[in-house]
Amino acid sequence: MGSRAFFLSLRRARFVEGFGAANEWSPRRLLSSGGAGSELVEDAVVVEEGDDLKSRIFRLRLPKRSVTNVIQKWVGEGNGISASELRQISKDLRKSQRYKHALEVSEWMVTNEGFELSDKDYADRIDLMTKVFGVDAAERYFEGLPTSARNTETYTALLHSYASLKLSDKAADLYERIKDSNLAFSALTYNEMMTLYMSIGQVEKVPSVVDEMKRQKVAPDIFTYNLWISSCAATLRIDEVERVLHEMSQDSNSNEDWKRYRYLTRIYVISGQLSNLESGGLVEAEKGITQREWIAYDFLVILHASLGKKERVDQIWKSLRMTKQKMTSRNFMCVLSSYLMLGHMKEVGEVIDQWKQATITSFDNSYCSRLLEAYREIGLIDTANAFHMLLIEKNCISGNDP
Repeated sequence: MGSRAFFLSLRRARFVEGFGAANEWSPRRLLSSGGAGSELVEDAVVVEEGDDLKSRIFRLRLPKRSVTNVIQKWVGEGNGISASELRQISKDLRKSQRYKHALEVSEWMVTNEGFELSDKDYADRIDLMTKVFGVDAAERYFEGLPTSARNTETYTALLHSYASLKLSDKAADLYERIKDSNLAFSALTYNEMMTLYMSIGQVEKVPSVVDEMKRQKVAPDIFTYNLWISSCAATLRIDEVERVLHEMSQDSNSNEDWKRYRYLTRIYVISGQLSNLESGGLVEAEKGITQREWIAYDFLVILHASLGKKERVDQIWKSLRMTKQKMTSRNFMCVLSSYLMLGHMKEVGEVIDQWKQATITSFDNSYCSRLLEAYREIGLIDTANAFHMLLIEKNCISGNDP
């Protein structure tokens, strides 16, 4: 048996073995090209003149319908198909949360010798297997991969699976294997561990991950800095936040996104959101969200604002207001400053109105005055002037105030 045939048989065996009878659907039925599945497909898919493969697949609404049979029928009609097309279809299916169908597209590539899987293909399969069959199946698939396929992409994908499910012990064990692997990892891998530590409240472990990155000479990205600063802020280490901001300014990879992030974080510190927390700042909030977690939300808003992702700021802010938690002045000021940095004055005005209407956190003109001075202090004079005019318009300050 040649090496190519051996790896194909290994992939098939591991795929079926990993997804046994414990699952609701049998993978043999799901991923086979024959049997009852073909009857279901014939009933489900109407072939329309001029349609393409993606259209046919997306007309399969139920998970039990077989994508494999749709692809086989497409090819059987004499149509060609490329690896890039299949990857894009799988990506679109994932965006639509149709993970089982996306996995079938991937499996079809595995079982057809005309397609060679890339490192990213293997990593995507681990993520999809976690979603469809559970993390144990993804873990068995990873361990069954040939050594050459157990690389930075697949290690990171499995680590992401553990981290997203908050499986801290499994993640820690895999992280140790990663450190001993002699492979070159990017900031993404370390960010996964930092995200996990933040999500389970072990913020004190984040700096050790940063130290490991530095030992391995891995360049941090803006997400690294966001997680690092969030961990410092969560424990109210303001001096450490300032030190990290200074390190960011010296980073050779610094760009406009990082500049906006530094601005926003400086505003956050200058205007007093950290230093003026309620006494005992890490106490539990009314419904169980700690001040640490609120600060992490603030820095998530700051991160997306720095990347120019207004829609994500909108989503996070809407989610925060729907939690029925006690909103603090710090939260209002954080989102105000983010919309200001993005130049969306309409939204700035809406947040001021929401703050004034809040029943728990009273609007205080002095907070907006501090925010105004913070923008002036870092030299964003035009933004400060626009905010000043809006505050006058909203009767937050008088026209005589500086």
